Amino acid sequence: MRRDLPYALSGLTLGALLLGNAAIAPDAAAVGAVDVFLVLAMTVAVAVCRRYPVVALSVVTVTMLALHVRVQPGVAAAFPVLGVVYVAAWRGHRSATAVASLAFLGGFLARDISVAPAGRPGQVIVERTALLLGWFVAANVAGLVARQRRAYLEQVEQRAIEAERTREEMALRRAGEERLRIARDLHDSLTHSISVIKVQAGIAVHLARKHGEEPSATLLAIQEASAAAMRELRTTLDVLRSPADEDRVGLARVDELAERTRAAGVPVHVTVSGPPRELRAEVDEAGYRVVQEALTNVARHAGLATAHIHVEYAPAQLTVSITDDGQASPTRPMTPGVGLRGMRERVTGLGGTLRAAAHDDHGFTVRATFPLDSPA
Repeated sequence: MRRDLPYALSGLTLGALLLGNAAIAPDAAAVGAVDVFLVLAMTVAVAVCRRYPVVALSVVTVTMLALHVRVQPGVAAAFPVLGVVYVAAWRGHRSATAVASLAFLGGFLARDISVAPAGRPGQVIVERTALLLGWFVAANVAGLVARQRRAYLEQVEQRAIEAERTREEMALRRAGEERLRIARDLHDSLTHSISVIKVQAGIAVHLARKHGEEPSATLLAIQEASAAAMRELRTTLDVLRSPADEDRVGLARVDELAERTRAAGVPVHVTVSGPPRELRAEVDEAGYRVVQEALTNVARHAGLATAHIHVEYAPAQLTVSITDDGQASPTRPMTPGVGLRGMRERVTGLGGTLRAAAHDDHGFTVRATFPLDSPA
């Protein structure tokens, strides 16, 4: 109701102006009860024009035309119509404002011509009609401009809100991606090292018992701690460290990885096909992580097995495959773990493909292919 108060006051002011102008105009007729009713109807219509612009425009146009025909208060009868035309155009009712403007101008001109005295020059009528036409054009244009400005401001505000929301979503997504990357890197690096420790401790315990000796308490503690660390690593990571650029891992360090795996008791053979080439950092690291995770799975699950690493450089793609002759077979069900899921996410995120499957007889193969001619 507070937003309608200025319109109600404007309607009362226009009504008082019309009645006063009709009372003092020399060529105006006497104001009767019907004329007062027309002014009151106009006042009510102006008061509600914000809520019902088309209805208000129709009522004001009809009542002011009727008042002009009955009383002839002059151009003051056009003022309420001009105001409501502006409001209706601002609310987006362009067709209604055009029809109302033409109807009022046509009725106003017809009334002036019909009552004009024989000696009155037509130039006066034309000038007054042209003046009203300019006012109505200005009211329509002003309403449209106000509407466009309002739409522009709303669009700017909406863009600001959308930018703020998008910025928050982008920050959350980047944070999630960074957490996922850190989790994969820690799993790939720490799990491999801890697996080597666990395997070496297990071999030492086995050899001690095979020779009839009781393993030392320190060795048993190492074996138990490494097993517990592997279980807890996936859920609790207290210290996060970003490696320096000079410590970045890549396929050039596959030989070091193979040597550490051999030290754990797993024979590893490395083969490189094609001339090594400069790779994108993310592809180079992803290839290394695939080899690392595959060797970790060989040491943990393949039993007495030999691993073969094949790195193939081609002009358009890089292929990394790790094959073992362990205990895996198609008849034994395999449940993909965190390592295989992490490898698949890493490879597919770079546009590559990953295949991990058991052989027809025994053994397991992990084969990752990375495109080299397309961005990540």
